Amino acid sequence: MTRVQIEIMLGIILVLASSVLLIVVGLNEEERMEEFVKAHDAQAIEIGASLFEANCSGCHGSQGEGIVGLCPPLNDANFFTNRLRDVGWSGTLEDYIVSIVSSGRTTSTRPSEYVGQGVPAMPAWSEQYGGPLREDQVRSIAAFVMNWEATAIEGVTLEQLATPTPSAEELADPVARGQTVYLQNGCGGCHAIEGLSAGVVGPNLNEIGVVAATRVEGLSAEDYIQESILNPNNYIVEGYPENVMPQTFGDTLDDQQLEDLTEFLLAQE
Repeated sequence: MTRVQIEIMLGIILVLASSVLLIVVGLNEEERMEEFVKAHDAQAIEIGASLFEANCSGCHGSQGEGIVGLCPPLNDANFFTNRLRDVGWSGTLEDYIVSIVSSGRTTSTRPSEYVGQGVPAMPAWSEQYGGPLREDQVRSIAAFVMNWEATAIEGVTLEQLATPTPSAEELADPVARGQTVYLQNGCGGCHAIEGLSAGVVGPNLNEIGVVAATRVEGLSAEDYIQESILNPNNYIVEGYPENVMPQTFGDTLDDQQLEDLTEFLLAQE
């Protein structure tokens, strides 16, 4: 066999080997892509869980259970089965979530049940609309919410997701009671307190117990805090917009809750 014939034979063998390799890879490509998609989706849900806890749980609950009178539940069968029909949305539920998280909502669609976060009822979270989150982060939040679909439709109830009953010691401590008021009324969705909430829409409250006394001349820290809760547009912290904080806490909080919330905030030094 001549050298040329040998080279031709080797070439044919290489071509055949490459063809076999491509066939083998092709047969496994669908499975490989499915695994890749699963891994990508799992990562998005994991990222979305962290973002939801930091930015959304203050209003919608850490497990999507909602806050009665303020924000609706998301971990809820009605949300997954009826919401698109109720609002007349023709796309997918995931795209609906992305849209609402991105641009916010100017008014509540169910004002008799949920007042929302004031005017607007829900702030915009996407950078495109002046919010703090990138588009990929918004989509990760949507992926995390969609991950609740199976269990929500199977009948997870608000009672199952409810916050545990406070202990006797917690009930006797106004600061502890005030923390409960803070969490139950969605304050953490907009405000940050280290170790408790990470909201960015409103001012950081880590040292509000000290800072409050310096905000308005002649106004005590206690009076400033209460006035800011009851009439939030009276004193707008520089760099933050008007009409984001609910204007309804004077109606939804009783005197004791207001006092407890004030004590809790005064303790943030």
